[in-house]
Amino acid sequence: MANYANLPAPTPEGGLNRYMQEIRKFPLLEPEEEYMLAKRWVEQEDTEAAHRMVTSHLRLAAKIAMGYRGYGLPQAEVISEANVGLMQAVKRFDPEKGFRLATYAMWWIRASIQEYILRSWSLVKMGTTSGQKKLFFNLRKAKNKIGALEEGDLRPENVKTIATQLGVTEEEVISMNRRMSGGDASLNATVGSEGEGTMQWQDWLEDEDADQASDYEARDELQARRELLAESMSVLNERERDILTQRRLGEKPVTLEDLSSQYDVSRERIRQIEVRAFEKLQKRMRDLAQDKGMMADA
Repeated sequence: MANYANLPAPTPEGGLNRYMQEIRKFPLLEPEEEYMLAKRWVEQEDTEAAHRMVTSHLRLAAKIAMGYRGYGLPQAEVISEANVGLMQAVKRFDPEKGFRLATYAMWWIRASIQEYILRSWSLVKMGTTSGQKKLFFNLRKAKNKIGALEEGDLRPENVKTIATQLGVTEEEVISMNRRMSGGDASLNATVGSEGEGTMQWQDWLEDEDADQASDYEARDELQARRELLAESMSVLNERERDILTQRRLGEKPVTLEDLSSQYDVSRERIRQIEVRAFEKLQKRMRDLAQDKGMMADA
């Protein structure tokens, strides 16, 4: 998005307080104003409209980022990752769905932050499954719920309970618990100054405002929908598939004018092909989703 460079950037040198003061200067948007800006971005690629949507939600991104301050990572970098997620949300936001940008952006912001955390922490490798990621973010919470707060290995019955709750294997629970309890010293390092009480880094791992398990389930659902889309594309002929891809599935939609020149037909004809192809694709996705027992709202 062209105006990304114009956003205020949190830096250790500048201090987070100064950054928070800067982003408070951007006004919040009324629902109708937000809708009109989103329409301008979707229909005209108006970068100024997109920039206003981003800046009006920088406070939201910063607030969510603060919920992840216990991971031992530079807060300025976490906020920057939150802003990347916000940018992605604005880029993909559809004002016709009927909900506010903040509701949609929260998922993208959290997902961006969590991916950054997973890239940065040595105890969770990039190749881990979504189940292992859920385990990383939710193990301590699960232990709290069943009163399994003792150090060392979990009792077999507790391992089985946690594995069932989080949808992972018992071996994964045992391994992750050992790594979080002693395999990485930074997780057990005490934080907080004298007089504030003792607290360990792992006590900060839970974000009370975010349900990480739900977030990763949503990501799994998104991946399933992508696979559903790819499978459904087979219902289109080559021209329909190409036009629909260039018009609706690419990073930057190709104009009707460019496609009319490419196929040597009128702009209206391209529009008709696009609409028909989209309708065929929607129907095919619904049918496949029903067969697979998924909820489809393509």
